Amino acid sequence: MSYPDFFNTIESIKVQDPLSQVLGVFPNGKYEISYLEVVKAAGHSCPTVAGAYIMASTALNALYPDERAIRGNIKVEFKESLEEGVAGVIGNVISHITGATDKSGFKGLNGQFARHSLMFFDSNINSSARFTRIDNGKSIDVEYNPASIEASAKMMPLMQKLMSGAATAQEVEKFGELWQDRVKRIFENLDKVVKVTEL
Repeated sequence: MSYPDFFNTIESIKVQDPLSQVLGVFPNGKYEISYLEVVKAAGHSCPTVAGAYIMASTALNALYPDERAIRGNIKVEFKESLEEGVAGVIGNVISHITGATDKSGFKGLNGQFARHSLMFFDSNINSSARFTRIDNGKSIDVEYNPASIEASAKMMPLMQKLMSGAATAQEVEKFGELWQDRVKRIFENLDKVVKVTEL
């Protein structure tokens, strides 16, 4: 399987999922989620998918500085509504990582391991997202803004040709390379694109 090489340089997110342990999936419920796996689930790699991964990774490192994040023990809130912009895409990626879902999620086993009602939109927060540990109430606000990492000037003309159906196969390939180059540069400049505030 071929994909951009830089995917392999992105640090995976280490989690522990008690449900997976109980159901005999992973020993002690421990496993890792890579950016490649998130891309597969989303079907593409872009600044939005990258941002969701970055926000989740950054927040979980802050909430669990000396241990694996406990999947299913994290509430996630978004300032935007579910229907607004790319909020749904971000929510899906973060749900994949944290296990948090809205009312549609897993209802649990006899009251344990529930994943529903842990994700909320239209929240009264001043950040892109807020992550809260259910067990101790510790919260982290994360602000993600990739605007400082500009796309190549060559992308817009190529996009126009692509959208009109006039792009050649070589131009389509070049557009994809330039698109992923920006995603790569976003991961290389985390200090410029993400800000974390402990509450």
